[in-house]
Amino acid sequence: MKYYFNKTLDISFDEAIERVTEELKKEGFGILTDIDVQNTLKKKLDVSFRKYRILGACNPQFAYKALQNESRIGTMLPCNVIVQETEGGDIEVSAVDPISSMRAVQNPDLEDIANQIQAKLKSVVDSL
Repeated sequence: MKYYFNKTLDISFDEAIERVTEELKKEGFGILTDIDVQNTLKKKLDVSFRKYRILGACNPQFAYKALQNESRIGTMLPCNVIVQETEGGDIEVSAVDPISSMRAVQNPDLEDIANQIQAKLKSVVDSL
């Protein structure tokens, strides 16, 4: 089973970051974290790596509902969306499938929340 959904884009890396951020915003998500893996690996390990950013997306309403139903769900938050330059030079966007994540939690109260978040994240990826 895939734990993510993805799409390959024919735009620049920076354009992809902008579009992903805009589409997330349309679905009620903000970006809590933005990890530039390429720069981090260069600074910490002095290695070269392709363009790779991890955007920690959060929809506050759904995060609040999830936290009310599962006190430790914060270990699964935020929803990560990655934008990466593949080895072939394409730009790929991938988003976590929250339903896959929530299966590990085994709390039926989170099922509806995970379904709604999945629909929103799929909409983001599909609209790119």
